[in-house]
Amino acid sequence: MDNRHPGAPKSGQGTVPWAIKGELILNCNCTVFCPCVVSLGKHAPTEGYCQAWAGVRIDEGHYGDEDLSGLNVGLILEIPGLMARGNWKAAAYIDERASNDAYNGLIDIFSGKARGTTGLFKVLVSEFLGAERAPVIFETEGKTRRLIVGKQIHGEVVPVGGADSDQDIVVTNTEYWMGPDITVATATKGRVRAFGRVWDFDGRSAEICQIDWKGPR
Repeated sequence: MDNRHPGAPKSGQGTVPWAIKGELILNCNCTVFCPCVVSLGKHAPTEGYCQAWAGVRIDEGHYGDEDLSGLNVGLILEIPGLMARGNWKAAAYIDERASNDAYNGLIDIFSGKARGTTGLFKVLVSEFLGAERAPVIFETEGKTRRLIVGKQIHGEVVPVGGADSDQDIVVTNTEYWMGPDITVATATKGRVRAFGRVWDFDGRSAEICQIDWKGPR
């Protein structure tokens, strides 16, 4: 499914230079902690399949000459088994404040068409359920992160406490596609009502990751 803005040119996909820096949060149906981070998808999710929502806050970013800074994106991911075996389903909610060019660029990035860091989506996602404009709110309050996408996604994640309450538990130096350092977290709220999915992942595994993604150079 192509949800690009009507009249948007399709040439240039996969050749446009792009970059995104910011933060990603994700909550899935695994018990704490999701094994995919360390196994890189070679270990099965704790429930045998994966259902997840994610939020991306773009602090700095561009797609070609189009500025993406300050925009947010919400995602839904569904994986039937081992992450590395593909056959994913995915959907995206694009910040309603995005210009038409930014909207189209973000669809290319999060569908994998723009290649680069997120290019694996084009290989692993067999069905892109679609993209919609929506009010996508990404909030940070202390160590708590929240993602609110209309009535479709309402999520809140917090780091899991360690022996030293001032230090988060972080899995470092990984080869995980999101980024090398993943903060172990859990969801205090993980509600999804979107694209026919009815999910509630309160108390389940979550991740917080600083991202530095880029595409063709």
